[in-house]
Amino acid sequence: MANDFNISDVLPWGRSAEEYRVMFMLGDLSPSTRVLDVAGGPASFNAEMTQAGFRVVSVDPLYQFTEAEIRQRMEETRGIMMEGVRKARDRFVWDFFSSPEALESARMAAMERFLSDYAAGLSAKRYAQGALPQLPFADLSFDLAVCSHMMFLYADVLDEAWHIAALGELLRVAPEARFYPLLDLNGQPSPHVTAARRWAQSQGYSAETRCVAYAFQRGANDMLVIKR
Repeated sequence: MANDFNISDVLPWGRSAEEYRVMFMLGDLSPSTRVLDVAGGPASFNAEMTQAGFRVVSVDPLYQFTEAEIRQRMEETRGIMMEGVRKARDRFVWDFFSSPEALESARMAAMERFLSDYAAGLSAKRYAQGALPQLPFADLSFDLAVCSHMMFLYADVLDEAWHIAALGELLRVAPEARFYPLLDLNGQPSPHVTAARRWAQSQGYSAETRCVAYAFQRGANDMLVIKR
């Protein structure tokens, strides 16, 4: 639960709106579409999209913390994150980012953009504290939910039952949900994707895998789309 979440649990790593655009095939997104960014963390997606006239709400347990606390944690973990990337650099594709240094620069820029928007976003209720599998929104509050680098990725920590509960919650608050990537942290196909497809079929929903023009984690070329 979000209330049990501590700042020491956080490894901030923000992604940009451009990454979201290609990960989730958002090129034709209408400004009227109500988008929920699940587990958005310190991504600049909300800030950038809001500035461009889109309607985005981000939800994450991170948003219970202050700007100062988040910034401090960013600085504490920046080196840890980059050390891990450099040690495992052969597991990544270096075309969207040309090098570990370019990746670090992009991540820090995205997180700074998030922090510059954070106070205004909290005030406007664009950043909401919460965590799957229970979200603080009414039924069908959104038209589209996107979930980056959480569902399916932590397959050894979040079990099948958690994934099914989370899917049910996401399809409660939005008629369509998109997920990326579909691999686990070891770069292997997440076993919970099959369970997600079975669940969608049992509910009468559609489940479709789409190839996207983005892969930083080697082999992570697919997005899952589930629609009511």
